Amino acid sequence: YIHVPFCTSVCPYCDFAVLIAGEERRRAFLRGVEREALMYSDLGLRFDTVYLGGGTPSSLRPDQLEGVLDSVGASLGIESDAEVFLEVNPEDVSPQAVAAWRESGVDTVSLGVQSFDDGVLKFLGRRHDAAAARKALDELRAAGFHTVSIDLMYGFEGQTATAWRGQLDEAVSRSVDHLSCYQLTFHGGTLFGRRLEQGLMTELDGDVQAELFLLTHGALADAGYQGYEVSNFAAGAEHRSRHNLKYWTHDPYLGLGPAAHSFDGGRRWWNRRKLRQWQRDIDTDVRPVDGDEELTPGQLALETVILGLRSAAGIDLAAFERRFGIDLASANRWAVEGFVADGFLTVQGTTLRPTVAGMAIADAMARTLDVSTTDDRRP
Repeated sequence: YIHVPFCTSVCPYCDFAVLIAGEERRRAFLRGVEREALMYSDLGLRFDTVYLGGGTPSSLRPDQLEGVLDSVGASLGIESDAEVFLEVNPEDVSPQAVAAWRESGVDTVSLGVQSFDDGVLKFLGRRHDAAAARKALDELRAAGFHTVSIDLMYGFEGQTATAWRGQLDEAVSRSVDHLSCYQLTFHGGTLFGRRLEQGLMTELDGDVQAELFLLTHGALADAGYQGYEVSNFAAGAEHRSRHNLKYWTHDPYLGLGPAAHSFDGGRRWWNRRKLRQWQRDIDTDVRPVDGDEELTPGQLALETVILGLRSAAGIDLAAFERRFGIDLASANRWAVEGFVADGFLTVQGTTLRPTVAGMAIADAMARTLDVSTTDDRRP
């Protein structure tokens, strides 16, 4: 994962590590990513996915993006058939940019549409309008990318089920390969978060949020999309995000850039959030790590349960027992039976799978399950 922290404006709901910066700082960042990749070049790692996220990676010039991919590829073992994933905003899409992205090896693009409604886009502080989103989507669809995905946002005050269904219907009518549908979340420190604290905004009622969540999964399933994770839907298995699936299956990953996270299977670490702090470490040949944590077997087991319950693939009980020494179903017999009876879980062979209703309460279900390992029970 390569975090590109630059945006031309900061959306009022965004709590990512982003900033507005000029060309000089962008060039310094690009040199920094190249040097950070070199710091991991002696580990003999191999990568089959590269994800450029942000921020707004598409706000970099196409030649700058190509330079990032080339420099990282020269230092790290990038497979020839690696999935290269690029987040783009509608205002950055042009025939010239699209052609350059394709030439650079990008095969999956995620377009930050957020809404096809101009009023909603204005409320969300987006720089594009619905017409620009539609035009950008048409250009990306025509360019021959393996997967064209769009982001949509829902769950804000005043939104009706009918209005949200209209957004989903338009996405389906445009034959997108993949959708990511996110509920609006209020984060402290953001403009929306401050307005919520001041009583100037309110969150959508929880029951209505649940209704919209179920509507999302139902409408997209009816249209032939596979809801393979709580917020993600693919027109076919070949359009699932190979990169994001690694997060949900606890595979190791490496993050470059400010605020990027990494995981080696047992330890997680994260980079300095502020660009200047990250850059200062890079310039002194120090890995820009801000903190780390060594996960206990119990913590890994709990994360595996949480991630499994957010995914249509569910939890492979046999694999879980081999890895952690826990017979999850037997240790939580009454809880599991209760969730099955209530329609939140199904047991299919040796796999425990959430229903769509179960995905909606995945974290709550995970908290009720005992995933203590032998090591965690030691005094």
